Amino acid sequence: MTKKVTVPDIRATKQNGNRFTLVTCYDYTSATMIEASDIEMILIGDSLGMIMLGYDGTVGVTIEDVVHYGKPVKRGAPSKFIIADMPFGSYNVSVEQGIISANRLFTGIGCDAVKLEGGKRSAGVIRGIVEAGIPVCGHIGLTPQTSSLMGGFKVQGKSIEAVEELLADAKAIEEAGAFLIMIEGVTAAGTQYIRKNIGIPIIGIGAGADCEVQALILHDMLGLYEWAPKFAKKFADLRPQIIDAFNTYHKEVVEGVFPSPEYSYNTKVEGLED
Repeated sequence: MTKKVTVPDIRATKQNGNRFTLVTCYDYTSATMIEASDIEMILIGDSLGMIMLGYDGTVGVTIEDVVHYGKPVKRGAPSKFIIADMPFGSYNVSVEQGIISANRLFTGIGCDAVKLEGGKRSAGVIRGIVEAGIPVCGHIGLTPQTSSLMGGFKVQGKSIEAVEELLADAKAIEEAGAFLIMIEGVTAAGTQYIRKNIGIPIIGIGAGADCEVQALILHDMLGLYEWAPKFAKKFADLRPQIIDAFNTYHKEVVEGVFPSPEYSYNTKVEGLED
């Protein structure tokens, strides 16, 4: 378990060269394991829509969903820096709506910051939330909430024009007061160029090595799915082990092996002796 990092600690990575790690989390049990690890940061992502609720995407996730799944994460990992996602529809109507939604996450979960997608178009909302006293992480590149506008989940930043547009978004987010920015699904060269031209640190997920914070989806890095995106290294391959455990349990029950006396309460009951 590591000492909890703070907003100033994260900001300082831009100058001191420190690197932090972030994983997603949506439940208490997983949070307790992250709490016992050296991981510094957690994202309660709207990816919970796909991972926990079986949705096709993130758009159906609500503020109340994020609060519901976020509360046990905070209880299980109190020493980690927790960022909560602002789901689609919770900030794109008005600045006031964004502030109200951010307050709901900040007070309902007890998170340390909120994250919202969009560059220049979200700058006004980011500014309002920051002025309300809540730290904000921006999010550009492949933005899942609006992936349909990009033609699906496709790598961004493949041309100099596209990278310059991403840089303009990153600068708008920085100028609005965000302390951190997530860059997702962007070419490594594009991310490197953006990093050289902004003053706030980057969380990278599928964005190359030149980032102050690296992020992964917990279920991807633990190998809980058969498929994972190219950028998601499996640091464990638990899915086949879990399925084997289910099958071994089933086999032992069918064959009368489990539960054996070792797993039974064997106290003699007077009057029931054979």
